[in-house]
Amino acid sequence: MSDRPHRPTAEYATALGASSLDSITLLGSDLARDVMGSVGFGELSFWLATQRRPSPGETRVFEAVLAALADHGFTPTAIVTRLTYLSAPDSIQGALAAGLLGGGSRFLGVTEDCGRFLHDVLTGVDGALPTDDTGWDALALETVTAQRAAGRFVPGLGHHVHKQGDPRTPRLIEIATEEGLVGPHLALFSAIGRVHEQVLGKRLPLNGAGVCGAALADLGLPRELLRGFALLARTAGLIGQLAEELRRPVANDVFLSVDLNNRPVDPDPYVPPSLPPAGSGA
Repeated sequence: MSDRPHRPTAEYATALGASSLDSITLLGSDLARDVMGSVGFGELSFWLATQRRPSPGETRVFEAVLAALADHGFTPTAIVTRLTYLSAPDSIQGALAAGLLGGGSRFLGVTEDCGRFLHDVLTGVDGALPTDDTGWDALALETVTAQRAAGRFVPGLGHHVHKQGDPRTPRLIEIATEEGLVGPHLALFSAIGRVHEQVLGKRLPLNGAGVCGAALADLGLPRELLRGFALLARTAGLIGQLAEELRRPVANDVFLSVDLNNRPVDPDPYVPPSLPPAGSGA
């Protein structure tokens, strides 16, 4: 019996990182010679996800999205990151992971939800897509009306703070316009902003997370990864939160504000919902 270690015979193809004795190849380029110092992190992130190098305009829009989503102050994701670090200062990875795990339907997830929603509407259109604001407004009006009739919200519509308008939204549309990258997702999203009041009876802002989802979808990025890009951006913000926690800690005060102000109450037993009587089915 041979003493040599077993070598798998299978091959695993990848266009991403691959190492040899004296070099590292990434996306078909020499990492040390052609990528490091020449390709920015935002451009590289786009390139890794699509396996095509973005144009300068695409890089600008993509990096504007990352900047828009990086940090929003003391959100639940930031608070839990700081509290986890307070509890386990030896686990930076745990603190960052805790914040990222909170990226869901209420925070950060809207980017994915909006991009997917807009794409579903667009792929459901019979015939050609609109070519002017009048056509987009008609499609948007039909879309918002259908959502209202179904009792569903329109992803990306409304904001709990920026009730008079999210400043990120017009700026990102402006950047995409300057780069000639306003596609059908941004066109439909903008139209929703113009017509929704006719259906809902009130004016709501188009929020920044939603416009980011529309912009990412127009860049042709995988819809399944849209939340991943939001998490990529938020990772930078959470590192900033931890850096500030090191200099000006607040996590212990947050903890004590709850711990020292709790109020005992009587138990409130859970009552399961009632089931229909046996034998009452059709």
